[in-house]
Formats: sequence, structure tokens, C-alpha cells
Amino acid sequence: MNNPVIISCVNLKGGVGKTAIAVNLAAYCGIKKKKTLLIDLDPQTNATFSCISPEDWQKHAAERGTVANLLGVRQHTSAEGKSKSAAEVIKGSVFNNVDLLPSHLDLFTIDLDIGSEVARETKLKRALKDVVSDYDVIICDCPPNLTIPTQNALALSTHYIVPVSPDFLSSLGIALLLTRVKKFSDELDSPIEHAGIIMSRVGRPSYFRAQTIESLRKTFGTKVFDTEIRERSSVSESAAKNLPIFSMQDIEAVKEFTRLGGEILAEVGLTA
Repeated sequence: MNNPVIISCVNLKGGVGKTAIAVNLAAYCGIKKKKTLLIDLDPQTNATFSCISPEDWQKHAAERGTVANLLGVRQHTSAEGKSKSAAEVIKGSVFNNVDLLPSHLDLFTIDLDIGSEVARETKLKRALKDVVSDYDVIICDCPPNLTIPTQNALALSTHYIVPVSPDFLSSLGIALLLTRVKKFSDELDSPIEHAGIIMSRVGRPSYFRAQTIESLRKTFGTKVFDTEIRERSSVSESAAKNLPIFSMQDIEAVKEFTRLGGEILAEVGLTA
């Protein structure tokens, strides 16, 4: 039986480059011949649409379902009332060696739909129990909060990473996030290791940005990865084309994501 490394990509604030990192980390793992599953738990479905077109998603959601089915919020769409299995819902080979568990807008109301259910935080873990051993790496892209989808990702995960853009509001909540994840992990008795902080969406040099980056590196030390991901149009262009950054012609962006992927895999105990 294979015990995969399972990494959640989390932050309490949106707009920090979280999805680009999750999608391209999954693609990097695939390039390194690691069988990888990308799970999109954000109802905005950005990771899903970075891999497949809206038309492909609509067809797949109607015929085979999405992660919302596995979390128990779309049973009403089935005339038979049957639950979907993980094997049905997963879309294979969206990138080389990368499968996708797509998201759905229904996750916007999941806390209302299943908020009173017992063991709601471990629904995804239980739903995936028959397929996790098929993978070497599983990457979870989480919404910018600690609601039920993120809780399910964390309950499943062995590690988590925190992308941060160099602005005051983005960096402000890191200590709170680390504290809350540890509390959640302790309550579930499900150890999850903080693999590190990623400086993402780094823009043009400015005194304030440089000051924020310096402060984060001083506060969190070696927990901040060396590689910084700069804000580049090629990253959004690749997502719009349903391609990983490694299929684009932006050599510097490819180098950055390659270095970051290598750092993350080394940190979680996998050889690149």
C-alpha cells in the first residue's frame, strides 16, 4: 500500500497566488513521474478551470460529479439518491501524471448543508480511502478560510504550505493560521506538518514590499522557502489555456516554479 504525501495549500486571505502554486506544484510532481492527484476544494473552481475548460467541467460534473458529491452536498442531483465514489468523480490525466478532483459552486453553501453532521471534517478522507494509495502526491487547493472544505483538506493532509504575497494584510494572519491549524490538528488527533511559507505574487521592487519580505523571513526563518514566485502574466495565461506554466515559453517563470517544486518536495521528504 502506498502512503502518499498530501499537501494542503492554505491561507486565510485570497489573492495570494495559492491556486497557481497548487496547480503548478501538481504539474511539477507529474513531470517528476510522481502519480499526483489535484483536489480543488475552493467553490470558485479556479484550480479546476486551470486544468480543464468550463465545457469539460460542466459535462464531467453532470455525468460523474465533483468533490461536492464526495462531501455529501449534491445527493439531490441524483434521481436514485446514490452517492458517487471517488473513482467516478476523479478526472484522469489533466496533465502528465496528474488527475483532478474538480470543485463545484455548491461548496459555497456547504457549511449550511452539512454543518450539523457528525464527523463532517473527515468526509473527504473517508471518501478517498480506496484511492489514496494510487497516488504518490496529493495536492489540495483550499478556499481562503477555515470552513468545512479546508477542514476536510487538513484532516486528510500530512503537510500544509502557506503562500503569502508581500503585503501587510496577507502577512498579518499567518501566525493566526498556524495556531488554528495546530489546534484543529490536535483536536482531530491527526498530525499535520507545516512545510513552509511561500513568497508569492512578488511584484516590482518597493521599499514596503522589501520590508515585508524581510520581516517575514526574520520572523519565520527557515520556514520561508528560498524561492520567490514573481507576479507574471504568463501564469494567468497558462491557467486560461488549461496548461501548466511548464508548457509556456516564460523561461524565468518555469525556473521559479521548478526551484520551488524541488524545495517543497525535499521539505516533505520526497526526492525530485
